Amino acid sequence: MAKRRLKFDTPSDIRKSATRVANMLLNGEIGAKSGQAIISACKVCLDSIRTDEQQKKLDELERLVEQLTKQ
Repeated sequence: MAKRRLKFDTPSDIRKSATRVANMLLNGEIGAKSGQAIISACKVCLDSIRTDEQQKKLDELERLVEQLTKQ
């Protein structure tokens, strides 16, 4: 069987990968345990991306508040 690669770089990549895994499960190409493990990895990656994005927004807000309080 050929190796398959899934992308986990962006929320869009993760959604596409999860859809691909669901189709693979439905077609009997992978087992339920493997599918669940991959979907769990998708969730972890998505949570990490969201946390990073929230931290960037928080950092920007803190920078803006600091600028405003110096005026």
